[in-house]
Amino acid sequence: MKKNWIPLRDKIEKKLITQTETPLIIYLAVALAIFIAWSIRRFNEDLSQNLISELIGAAFIIFVVNLLLVRSKNKRWKVVNEKINYLIARNVNRLRDGTATRAFEFNPILSELSSGNQTSDEIRFQREALFASLLELKAREFSTNISNSLFTEENYQYFNEKAEDLWDILNMKYSEYLEPGLITMLMDLYIQLKDLCAHIRVYRKGQLFPEDSKFYRKYGMNGAAHNLIKILELVSQLKAEGYSETARVDSTSLE
Repeated sequence: MKKNWIPLRDKIEKKLITQTETPLIIYLAVALAIFIAWSIRRFNEDLSQNLISELIGAAFIIFVVNLLLVRSKNKRWKVVNEKINYLIARNVNRLRDGTATRAFEFNPILSELSSGNQTSDEIRFQREALFASLLELKAREFSTNISNSLFTEENYQYFNEKAEDLWDILNMKYSEYLEPGLITMLMDLYIQLKDLCAHIRVYRKGQLFPEDSKFYRKYGMNGAAHNLIKILELVSQLKAEGYSETARVDSTSLE
């Protein structure tokens, strides 16, 4: 029977011990010492038993102290972790919205009869459907869906800002406690955003060099298409892992 899939964000939050305070080599050294103490029992059984007892007691103390320290640290870290998860989820959600609007001129169909929460859900559903349909296209077909308005200085600044937001998260003091898989996805997303900015600049060179504009625009468009495909894949994966969240508001204010 296939096990239920659990998003990465939920897996991280359910971990009891996220980082040990005692290196594994310490436990290995204690185990080796116990083995040596046990080996000398033929020469001096009392000494062997005393050494084994002391070493087992030391190992127990190390384990208990380590467990208490880690649990105490995790308890303090939990509050910070919740804030960082929300920050990452908000950045991903904003990027999903900005990419849909700026790169593909996404304009959702809204119902006047829907409440505020229902309207927000409708937008997210339609955006998800757009991304799914785009990712099914081949590279050439994908390019035809990219809006020419993407290649503006304003959009260059926008995507560069989103990349810097991710870089700030990756370089914050507490990033060492983030899951390696999450760090990898955020780093990949940062790289694709930076490359997208570079291809926007290449496309815009066509305005500076009219005689070579066809080359620059084609090169910039193809590069941007490659980056956008990767960006859509990454933000979709991050959403599936629980890292996409709208801004928290008072739900009654949306009614």
